[in-house]
Amino acid sequence: MDESSTKNFYELTPDKVLDAIEEVGVRCTGRVLALNSMENRVYQAEIEVAEEEVTSPADRYCVAKFYRPGRWSKEQILAEHTFLKELHGADIPAVAPLSFPDGETLHKFDETDIFFTVFPKVQGRNLDELTREQLERIGRLIARVHLVGSSSPAKSRLTLGPDSYGYQSIEYLRTSTCIPETFRDQFLQLSTALCDHFAPRFTDAPLQRIHGDCHVGNVLWKDDFCFLVDFDDFLNGPPVQDLWLLTPGRDEDSLERREILLKGYEQLVKFDRGTLDLVEPLRTLRIIYFCAWIAKRYEDPSFARTFPDFTSEPYWRDIVVTLQEQQRIIQYGAAEW
Repeated sequence: MDESSTKNFYELTPDKVLDAIEEVGVRCTGRVLALNSMENRVYQAEIEVAEEEVTSPADRYCVAKFYRPGRWSKEQILAEHTFLKELHGADIPAVAPLSFPDGETLHKFDETDIFFTVFPKVQGRNLDELTREQLERIGRLIARVHLVGSSSPAKSRLTLGPDSYGYQSIEYLRTSTCIPETFRDQFLQLSTALCDHFAPRFTDAPLQRIHGDCHVGNVLWKDDFCFLVDFDDFLNGPPVQDLWLLTPGRDEDSLERREILLKGYEQLVKFDRGTLDLVEPLRTLRIIYFCAWIAKRYEDPSFARTFPDFTSEPYWRDIVVTLQEQQRIIQYGAAEW
């Protein structure tokens, strides 16, 4: 990764953000707001719009996304944009990027290796508690996304499985200084043993383009209308990944909510219920991958502020205990999803 690009990424200023946004062919008023985002840098900017063109308050704004340098290649980012445009073309509520005057959706920022794109502003809010009707609605929405996703693979994106999320993450953490020596060997041995144990389950797992990070925080609601946002972790993976994150619990209520979600999904797409056997392995992979994700970015001041205990013994003790629980569940069926 180019060090100057990384430095520029950490030090993006409002005037640079506004200059970049105006490349899409709009004029900014000068008002810009940094939005909550750990992986990338995301900003909302007010733009000049003729009164007769304003149909909602959101029309007065756009959102610029500056991709963290070194994470995705240009080809990989454009694969995300292609998928979003396919969804938009199928009238599926997902926010596609705007095109620059040259017809592209992706530009480089200020002669660095920082790519950026601009999205229209959308209005909506997150809901922590979902009704039966809302769960069914999300199920149908994900089914429609998967119908489009099944049409072709994303050749340049990751494939979710023990290798990409498990072994590669473990290997990075093996060379990292973030794990205290007290728990280093225990974490590495336990996580590797878990991946070894459930890797065969992924051999014949169905794979297609999916959202990849479909939790309730990435579903926005406006009245009874919902849509998906943040396809940054878009990849090839088993469809069940986009379902279990919406109802991640193991208690009776979560199981009931899962059935409602699947009922909505199965109104449009046949779901292979045998792949529910992948949920606990996927949960485990998410834990391991998340640890490596933080470790790779710990030099970023925002990560150090957000995860101040990441290198502490209590933090890794909790991770080891969690993985031990996953081992009991996966190997001995101590709980079911």
